[in-house]
Amino acid sequence: MLECVKSNMSLPPQYFQKLVESCPDIIIAVDRQGTITFYNDGARQNLGFSPEEVLGKNVLEVYPDIDEARRVMGEMRADEGEGKGRVRNFETIFKTKKGEKIPVAISASIIYDDDGKESGSIGFAKDIRELRRRDQLATLCEFAIGLSHEINNSLEVLVNQVDMLQKYVGRVATDEDYVVEAERLECVASQIKKIQDITGRIGQMTEEGHYDTKEYLNGKMMTDLHVDGSKKCLERSKPDSRYPLSGLRILVVDDDAGVCQSLKDLLEEERCNIETAASGVVAMEWLGRQEFDVLLSDVVMPDMDGYELYQASKKKMPNLPVVLMTAFNYDRDHIIKRSCLEGLQGVIFKKPVNPVMLKKLLLQQCRPEQANPQPSIAPQTAIASTENPKPN
Repeated sequence: MLECVKSNMSLPPQYFQKLVESCPDIIIAVDRQGTITFYNDGARQNLGFSPEEVLGKNVLEVYPDIDEARRVMGEMRADEGEGKGRVRNFETIFKTKKGEKIPVAISASIIYDDDGKESGSIGFAKDIRELRRRDQLATLCEFAIGLSHEINNSLEVLVNQVDMLQKYVGRVATDEDYVVEAERLECVASQIKKIQDITGRIGQMTEEGHYDTKEYLNGKMMTDLHVDGSKKCLERSKPDSRYPLSGLRILVVDDDAGVCQSLKDLLEEERCNIETAASGVVAMEWLGRQEFDVLLSDVVMPDMDGYELYQASKKKMPNLPVVLMTAFNYDRDHIIKRSCLEGLQGVIFKKPVNPVMLKKLLLQQCRPEQANPQPSIAPQTAIASTENPKPN
């Protein structure tokens, strides 16, 4: 700022006076004794003191204590950093009239007289509370997305296990016992669905940047993640339609071992032949030595993501159906979108995958003559979600 003033001395001084006075940031100048000699309107708005309350007073009026003021001056006099006599975006603490401590980033310079002695200093400080809040929100968003991803992977295992348990109870329980056990399974399934909906809400809020709050203690607020935990009715499966996927050769790819094992158990219950791969690279090795009817892969993997695996498998086996699934609640890297644009036939968009929808989709991809057409599934790009399928 001072350099700008010196290089533009052709402008009348009142121009710079007006600029400094109207600046929304805090601008304070002090003499060599630390007495405040200039205090702009931005300082008044941010700190609450009127000019009459601080002009002629010591600069300690705006610092929480003398140690903080000495820390700033010590940094300005240091021979390191931005150079002796100035600081740039140095974080410190100011004190408001109400005694509130606010974080600020200060850029300041010591003013020297013709003999090289200090005659005072001037500083420009910006309230960085909003910037810190944005940083915290960005960090929380990243945390929420990662947390949602890990929870959804665990939910994938739980959903599959409940589905298998339901089928087992349907096979072995008497009608009387089935009524009791089905009620228990219904409660478990409804709570899993509730957790799944909560992770969906978290993903939606992080994507949209908006969320509602509610009070949980006196004056304390929390994010409102309430969801409708309505129950889903469980039906006993019919014997003549139990194993339409029998004999299918399926390669399951996921870097989460629990998800691989859970899907393996689920699909082996359908009498499918399952191989698993912990990465896209290992999956390509499997495709090089064995034939499969369908490739079921995670989207986000460290060495080769779902899009890259789809591209590689398409070159090696052009007719192999590929189904992608993700524990993220939105396609943040556009992996699914790019894959669909290049001809991907099937997509399971969210984990935990609805087992019923997964089985229907696999049947449609591999044995379309046996599948009942669903109005909600397009001929070229099939998209399944974790919700129960609803007719249009």
